[in-house]
Amino acid sequence: MSLLNEYISRKLSGVELEAELLRLIAEYNKLRGTYLFVFSAAIGKPIPSVPIEQADFYVFHDLLSNKKDLHKKVDVYLETPGGSGETAEEIVRFLHNNFETVSFVVSGEAKSAGTIIVLSGDEILMTETGSLGPIDAQVKIGRSIISAYDYIEWVNEKRSEAENKGELNPFDATMVAQITPGELSGVLHALKYAEDLVVEWLVKYKFKQWHVTETRQLPVTEEMKKRRALEIAGELTNHSKWRLHGRSIKRSDLEDIGLMIKKVEDNPKLSELVYRIQTVCRLLFDTTATFKIFATKDTKIFRRAVPAGIPIKLPAPSKPDVAEIEQKCPQCGTVHKLYAKFSPNPKIDQDLKNKGFKPFPKDSKIICRCGFEIELSGIRNQIEVNLGRKIII
Repeated sequence: MSLLNEYISRKLSGVELEAELLRLIAEYNKLRGTYLFVFSAAIGKPIPSVPIEQADFYVFHDLLSNKKDLHKKVDVYLETPGGSGETAEEIVRFLHNNFETVSFVVSGEAKSAGTIIVLSGDEILMTETGSLGPIDAQVKIGRSIISAYDYIEWVNEKRSEAENKGELNPFDATMVAQITPGELSGVLHALKYAEDLVVEWLVKYKFKQWHVTETRQLPVTEEMKKRRALEIAGELTNHSKWRLHGRSIKRSDLEDIGLMIKKVEDNPKLSELVYRIQTVCRLLFDTTATFKIFATKDTKIFRRAVPAGIPIKLPAPSKPDVAEIEQKCPQCGTVHKLYAKFSPNPKIDQDLKNKGFKPFPKDSKIICRCGFEIELSGIRNQIEVNLGRKIII
């Protein structure tokens, strides 16, 4: 049976999946003799905070800063679409300043800024399904976050078109007219910044134990390390080779350009644990409102999306005794009719139950018939703040 089918057949709740994740992390630590930190994001969920952002660094710091005296080695299971390069730099410097050995485990996608982070590892562990992406920077242009490389490529394309034709079509001309020299310079600097970080970290960390060449056993100098790092960075910034910003670069591709990658499948026990961690994280993303996971064997922080615009019906009085809520399941569309009461009056329960409503759950969660766990803590907070009254559970 596949791991996914196994977990689905067990019908674990969100709370049980969270407990299973912490159990797997503890087993991983015993096997590897290290301290595993899981940082996984729900790639594909249309939530602005899915990419790496500054708030993520503070969670890294909070959960790991008190572990440096207890553990010398840290492994980071990383899955992310990318995000802030500046935050990536802060995370990497924090990890290396606090642990003697920093390794990264990739079984899903670690793209863009995620790739930059992974390349700082003393050791990189990848499964067959794991992938990195071309080195790039994410920049904010107007209201959008876009690839710095794609932006520069578009600008260069329009420049060539203008030189060859002597003009641009009205739409492109309008777009180009909005570009400022400072904006263009900032994008170029962002690209160079990402490349410089990779070169620095490869030399300082990944090549730290590279003392002799593999074939001729010659001494490896700092100049040789830097030259190799520049070659690797050059390959990974060669978007004409990889074609797409989101292209998956597998471990065989990385080995071809000179990076040593540890194959997780070489250790069957390690392989099963890593694939189980990946499966549990994805089930949490699929069956709950969770979109970002931070977890160690000791603790966990789950960021959840709060449904917006939930229909809430209030009676006429300025301080009502009850609020009626219609919560639609994001997965199957089933509407759940709930009520939140602010008075201990038992008649409220009787009247609302007769109308087909259920009381607001004590744990602020409901499990839909499709299996999706709906998080209601944001709705509860919205109601209590707006009315200035506490819901009676």
